Amino acid sequence: MASSNWLDEVLWDAQGLVPAIAQDAVTGEVLMFAWMNRESLAITAETGHAVYWSRSRGRLWRKGEESGHAQKVLELRVDCDKDVVLMKIEQVGGIACHTGRRSCFFNRLEVSGWLDVEPVLKDPKEIYK
Repeated sequence: MASSNWLDEVLWDAQGLVPAIAQDAVTGEVLMFAWMNRESLAITAETGHAVYWSRSRGRLWRKGEESGHAQKVLELRVDCDKDVVLMKIEQVGGIACHTGRRSCFFNRLEVSGWLDVEPVLKDPKEIYK
């Protein structure tokens, strides 16, 4: 992308962040939510690979840098207010969550409380060595 004017149109919060949703481009399943800053969104658009801003680490986080479970970004969108980013992605290795599950959204509310309803595809101890 030749111009960075599109970055100026994003409504960043007071910390310079914007919520980002990773959605499987084929199935439509929401796999992950994270935060992006201006630099991570620019790198994502330039490289076609998801880069987030890690609030806990205080640095850029290239999805898959430790796990190998990178996200190939096929399309970038923003909502009508331009304050949420939606990425249509291909999830490398089929695992998006650090718990070893396909999606981070594996807890469903039941009468008894939150219930894990998605299987662990790979033990996190095998992913993060």
